[in-house]
Amino acid sequence: MKISIPKNFILGAASSAWQTEGWKGKKETQDSYLDSWYKNEQFVWHNGYGPAVATNFMEQYQDDIDLMQQIHLTHYRTSINWSRFFLDYEQMIVDEDYAQHIDDVIDSLIAADVEPMLCLEHYELPQYLSEKYDGWSSRKVVDLYAEYARIAFERYGDRVKQWFTFNEPIVPQTRIYLDAVRWPHEQNTKKWMLWNYHKVLASAKAVEIYHSLNLDGRIGCVLNPEMVYARSSSDADQKAAAMYDLFYNRVFFDPMLKGAYPKELTALCQKYDVYFDPSEEDLTTIKENTLDFLGVNQYYPKRVRAPRYEWNKNTPFHPEIFFESFDLPGKQMNNSRGWEIYPKVMYDMAMYLKNNYGDIHWLITENGMGRENEEQFMDENGIVNDTYRIDFIGQHLRWLLKAVEQGAPCEGYMLWAFTDCVSPMNAFKNRYGLVRIELDEERTRSLKKSAHWYQSLIDDRVLTIDDVSEYK
Repeated sequence: MKISIPKNFILGAASSAWQTEGWKGKKETQDSYLDSWYKNEQFVWHNGYGPAVATNFMEQYQDDIDLMQQIHLTHYRTSINWSRFFLDYEQMIVDEDYAQHIDDVIDSLIAADVEPMLCLEHYELPQYLSEKYDGWSSRKVVDLYAEYARIAFERYGDRVKQWFTFNEPIVPQTRIYLDAVRWPHEQNTKKWMLWNYHKVLASAKAVEIYHSLNLDGRIGCVLNPEMVYARSSSDADQKAAAMYDLFYNRVFFDPMLKGAYPKELTALCQKYDVYFDPSEEDLTTIKENTLDFLGVNQYYPKRVRAPRYEWNKNTPFHPEIFFESFDLPGKQMNNSRGWEIYPKVMYDMAMYLKNNYGDIHWLITENGMGRENEEQFMDENGIVNDTYRIDFIGQHLRWLLKAVEQGAPCEGYMLWAFTDCVSPMNAFKNRYGLVRIELDEERTRSLKKSAHWYQSLIDDRVLTIDDVSEYK
């Protein structure tokens, strides 16, 4: 089966600052939350690898950009590391050495005909702000972030035309305060909801500032909605799916795209004493500064059913009071990562956005295949023959392009990730890159088979895949 890829459909790749940079040149006072977590719980990071060296991008960014140019990559998304951008987070004293690094990366990307797309926060909340203000619990941090955004726009907005306020803004507080599975393991559902709200407000403030500067570009946010499927057609299961969607997807979608929170969500937050008590002025800021476009990170589906057991009233409120995860028998799995593989999720998410949020333009900002022990697929020439990644990308692209054909305003697909990189806890256990990173002192790079295949997609604009609908 041959599928045409529209000429203007983006085929790019992504990563982040903290997952690639390493600590070369970082001051002791410039730790992010991820740096502090790694220092406090290094034992939970696979084989002890973390952000300390990562892929050594600070020194080897040109090597990566040369490889991007070699495979004709057109777009690259990464982040500015907020924690490294300043020497003083309140007086807004910029670390000029780090700021120059961002300048150099941007200029080098443009010279290689790769469009830079920059995110202001990819989990890189400065630890200083966590310790002094309890992070996003404080309205003060919202204002400090807004000023950081202004400085970044003024410095780089002449060359960077596509900006994102956050990457997956729901994730840190969900892992830390809702489920308490990450350091410092504080369970506090009300704080979870307050962080959700303050990030929505901070994003709106950044949008407002960006537009006030009359820059020739646009600004969005990268969200990680989970396409949720009910176990069955029963009213109870359908309600469970709707509640999951409300608390994990619409909590960001609605205010960022429509300018207001769902009334049902507000009522439930008030009922269970986890409401965030916004001011009318801040709600107006949110209403008047919706996103120009949207980034969507999409890896796997979420399946739920109606809860079978009464919620323990002695435990804090959790959205799981309304649903229970459902394990679909026979599902296809990436056993390395423990995630279900369901390519149709791309089409279904595209239709969800089209049906609920109209003509908002968006693109897939992350999708990819993590695999452990990739050495076993290396041939005698040292090339990883990652046909599993090629198949994964191809099947997901197939469904995404079908949605585009049916009118979804999706502008492209960005693979996670361009190179293998560090992930929280997972470290380098599962490899995601088109480019292999050896864990030697030099962090040696090499192209995988998928890199050459991805180049053919970019150049030829044709996706050739097996027709998996064939009956056997």
